[in-house]
Amino acid sequence: MKKSLKEKIRLWKSLYVNAFENATNALPRVRGVLLAYNTNIDAIKYLDKEDLEERVEKVGKKRVFELMENPPEKVTSLEELFAGILRSIKLGKAMEWFVEDRGVRNYLREWGWDELRIGGQAGIMANLLGGVYRIPTIVHVPQNPKLQAELFVDGPIYVPVFEEGEFKLVHPKEAVKENEEELIHYIFEFSRGFQVFDIVAPRENRFIANADDYNARVYIRDEFKEHFNKIVKNVDLAIISGLQVLKEFYEDGTTYKDVLNEVEAQLDVLNERNIKSHFEFAYTANKKVRETLINLLPKFTSVGLNEVELASLMEIIGDEELAREVLEGHVFSVIDAIHLLMDETGIQRIHFHTYGYYMALTQYRGEKVRDALLFAALAAAAKAMYGNLENLSQIRDALSVPTNEKAFFIEEELEKEFGEVENGVIDMTDRQLTFIPTKIVASPKSTVGIGDTISSSAFVSEFAIRQ
Repeated sequence: MKKSLKEKIRLWKSLYVNAFENATNALPRVRGVLLAYNTNIDAIKYLDKEDLEERVEKVGKKRVFELMENPPEKVTSLEELFAGILRSIKLGKAMEWFVEDRGVRNYLREWGWDELRIGGQAGIMANLLGGVYRIPTIVHVPQNPKLQAELFVDGPIYVPVFEEGEFKLVHPKEAVKENEEELIHYIFEFSRGFQVFDIVAPRENRFIANADDYNARVYIRDEFKEHFNKIVKNVDLAIISGLQVLKEFYEDGTTYKDVLNEVEAQLDVLNERNIKSHFEFAYTANKKVRETLINLLPKFTSVGLNEVELASLMEIIGDEELAREVLEGHVFSVIDAIHLLMDETGIQRIHFHTYGYYMALTQYRGEKVRDALLFAALAAAAKAMYGNLENLSQIRDALSVPTNEKAFFIEEELEKEFGEVENGVIDMTDRQLTFIPTKIVASPKSTVGIGDTISSSAFVSEFAIRQ
């Protein structure tokens, strides 16, 4: 019998409350999580209309607008920097361009920031898992200058060091390297409806000017390579990220294959020890790198991605039409695509997140998958509300955020296609599809790190609840 809107709201509210309790009770069961490879400093600037227009006029509005329509997708001049910012605002899309020019980097430093946070997928997850969830967390830091180390919160967060012939795990604040570089990602945030000249943002998002030479080539520290076997003795889970920036060739003659060979060797160690691993996929521009990453997926337990990233993998697999339909937001195309990705790779878990709903396709069953997705949705809503998460009570506060009612219509479509959807769980014979409506914060304080919050919360809490 079809449920009324009020009944659906009541049902999902109850499921959210139970999921929060189940996840938070289970998190202490996780012995440790390894996070690699990208950690940096996020310098966040909330864009101001007058300031931005003045700066664009000063460097040359006509040229900036020309570049905005024909984007270089890298920054070698101030004109390109502002073209990137304006294009991101116009499309309402998150963009990240690498800053090649030293003069532009100096300009960005002088322009300043409103706040500093730990950045990079690994860094953001470390402060969440270690600082908020209090799970012992070992994080890879390509560089660890004082400015970055101070951005790690207090808690069971560790970096590996090898000093005076001894291997140790210490908090990043106790492992500061004064001579190491500050790897800064300048993040320009804008809200929905933000206007500059005649450009109006269709939704909130951000432009990232990446001034970081280490993560740009996935630099792996010697301590991490040489003592990996000792590091992984302390963990149950691993989350790998940051591989999206790899290029085909580098000036010194190395290639993306050199990095991925090292990553694969570390994955082999994780698999030998039965440590479950999640790959947090991000849009990867280079097609050869993307193809190699698909070939690496069978070595992971899980992968997390959004519609842009899923479509990019469908292009590599060879289904251009399906890729287009995924980008257009057709839910059944998304389901076809994640099935195809699982067919191609044999991966056990695919977590798809988009604006308004999440889905997980798993080669195993249970309501625990749904509870983990719901907990992740609460964490994402809390992150949007507060900008920065400090404790579990903030995540509990997100229970008051309205559940996305538009997703109920998608749920009804799923019921028509697949029959009964048991509180978001669909039995697909040899697999389970789990669907949840998310909570949407009307005016998010910040969007940086929400995807990382979603994926790490879902993966870690699912493992904890299933223990």
